[in-house]
Amino acid sequence: MSGRPNPMAMMQMAKRFQIFSQEHPRVMPFFQVANATAIKEGAVIEMKVTSPEGKELVTNIKLTKDDIETIQMLKSLKG
Repeated sequence: MSGRPNPMAMMQMAKRFQIFSQEHPRVMPFFQVANATAIKEGAVIEMKVTSPEGKELVTNIKLTKDDIETIQMLKSLKG
């Protein structure tokens, strides 16, 4: 594996991201506000999934300096 991004895979990911954004229009504005006000080292992101049967799965992560760097890199992919 060369470590270089696969341009075709990146194009497919961009298209899927666009579809996701269209189908879930409140997600990106939420992340934009969160990024501007709360996403910084030491912040906690909690995730919860509720299955159709009502079973809940919850976890959280406390953001590190490396996490913030990864988030910045992902933001730069957006263009």
